[in-house]
Amino acid sequence: MKHDYDRKERVTTALLLAAGTGSRLYPLTENAPKCLTIVNDVSILGRLLSNLNQNGFKRLVVVTGHLQNHIRDFLGNQVGNIKIDYIFSPLYKTTNNIYSLWMARKVINEPFLLFESDLVFDESLLPAMLYPDRIAVAKMQPWMNGTCVTINKSHHVKEFFVSKAGSNGELRYKTVNIYSISLTSWRRIVKKLDKRISDGKVNDYYEIIFAEMIADGSLSFKHVSFDGEPWYEIDTLEDLAKAEKLFSSDSYVSPETVALAQPDFSNMELINAVASPKEKTGILNVAEL
Repeated sequence: MKHDYDRKERVTTALLLAAGTGSRLYPLTENAPKCLTIVNDVSILGRLLSNLNQNGFKRLVVVTGHLQNHIRDFLGNQVGNIKIDYIFSPLYKTTNNIYSLWMARKVINEPFLLFESDLVFDESLLPAMLYPDRIAVAKMQPWMNGTCVTINKSHHVKEFFVSKAGSNGELRYKTVNIYSISLTSWRRIVKKLDKRISDGKVNDYYEIIFAEMIADGSLSFKHVSFDGEPWYEIDTLEDLAKAEKLFSSDSYVSPETVALAQPDFSNMELINAVASPKEKTGILNVAEL
């Protein structure tokens, strides 16, 4: 499948889906949205902003819903060199992430990095994702659940599994929920989103569309391995406790500090997401907890 973008062009726009209520993190999310959950003194959103600033991002679009004013108060209109734009999803209580992604269709007209609001990851992992049509993955472990993929010999996603359906014995990789999307791919995705939403399927996951498009050849992702460095998806209080064993706040800069300083990739070769070798500081073995 051919693309009409320059593969050397870095992505400088991010889209964060942060509309959900985060009910599984209650009571922490009773008075704050999930993305403001604190992980060792730094919020999920604060870590993300630090990473984006360090990697030259210019724009962040946030789809808000639950307690949206907290996010607006935290970010304002600019953090460092990053301009902040907001989209409010009024149906956030009765819709899923497919609807949040659809909400961004008229606001984003450039390549972008798609993030979920419950993800923390080491700063060294982001640089390999800064080029269009890539997907962050990690080798599937017993404790992991959710969407996963298989990879072909050209290092692209072969099949996309929304559930734990069988993969014919092939090695599976867990999706980390970071996607780099080219403008060509985005336009194709939007057409699929429009159809789903018009059919009333507002409670689906956008991964269903990705799976369909991978299957019919209209979407292609090259995989980036997140093995070997810390990342964690925080859905529950137990997840939060595990994530806090992985991360310290020492190497992160809070958005407030950034604003003050600057007002205005197994058995096959993978793209390695680790930008530079560094001492590992204890990767958490969740199975031991």
